Amino acid sequence: MGSHKIIIVTAPSGAGKTTIVKKLLSEMPELAFSISAATRAPRGDETHGKDYYFLTQEDFHQRIAEHAFAEYEMVYAGKYYGTLKSELERIWADGKYPLVDIDVKGALSIQEKYQGTALTIFIQPPSLDALRVRLSERGTETQASLEERLGKARYELSFAHQFDHIVVNEHLDKAYGEVKVLVENFLAD
Repeated sequence: MGSHKIIIVTAPSGAGKTTIVKKLLSEMPELAFSISAATRAPRGDETHGKDYYFLTQEDFHQRIAEHAFAEYEMVYAGKYYGTLKSELERIWADGKYPLVDIDVKGALSIQEKYQGTALTIFIQPPSLDALRVRLSERGTETQASLEERLGKARYELSFAHQFDHIVVNEHLDKAYGEVKVLVENFLAD
């Protein structure tokens, strides 16, 4: 398989993907976070080249034209996100494996492109009700945005079977343990 392996973790919003990804990165030094490119402005203390590569729309379009992306999508009108091939190359050159934390649509397209070298893990909430509770507890959602997210989650869950593994995140420690074993086995292969 060569050393150009990729780990892709995907999930509907609120399923606990980010927490699992951060834990993996802190416990597995052979993994490196794949930094996405985005056309939105930095939020809070986000920094360019650490959290995201913040690009202008012109830059982004230029790179699309140059086929510089492993995957990209327009998430909202005029808001683009993508994974640069150069980012994957940078991590491989460093002797590590890229860990790509990405939404379901992006995960499907990157999986297609790197078949045979990618491990894809879908983090699934125990149920849509559980997801509703989690998203409500964040306190960041209005009723309308909550329903919109749940609708999107329901749609994204319909793709779960297309990924290599589904891990149900009912208890975070247990889910994390399952993900870690999958990653370790894949890298040892």
